[in-house]
Amino acid sequence: MLPAAARLRRSQDFTRVVRRGRRAGRPRLVLHALTPEGETSGTAMRSSAAISAVAEPDDQNTRGKSDSSPTLDARERTRVGFVVSKAVGNAVVRHRVARQLRHLMRDRLPALPPGTMVVIRALPPAAAATSAELGRDIDKAARKLRLPVPGDLAGGGDHSPTDPA
Repeated sequence: MLPAAARLRRSQDFTRVVRRGRRAGRPRLVLHALTPEGETSGTAMRSSAAISAVAEPDDQNTRGKSDSSPTLDARERTRVGFVVSKAVGNAVVRHRVARQLRHLMRDRLPALPPGTMVVIRALPPAAAATSAELGRDIDKAARKLRLPVPGDLAGGGDHSPTDPA
């Protein structure tokens, strides 16, 4: 099971990853990734202003301030979230796909850089896919985004043409 600390749960975090992160599509899923470097490169001014606003809370109205912004204090943890819509299938099928994806990402989390946030959106063909097929799609999408994949010697670079993934 994926540890609770490694899960994206808040809508703001999902939105931030999908809007500011990079995307790689595969036949059965779409992988969105936001690395700490990716976040600071394009939005350094906005991010530093947001961090200073959160770091210095207003004494008059501090209730609820820490929960209103995306989780800025958890940048060092690698976290992952899943989107499995009704288009994938009924509740039983959606939960099965989500469990498969959680299990696959549990083994891949340690290879990702600290602070990376990943959102995996399952597409309708994921309902009929095996765990091995979903794992290959995750690995190919991660390679496309130049994220490290377990088993890669170069840490996310080019892989050999004989590699079945």
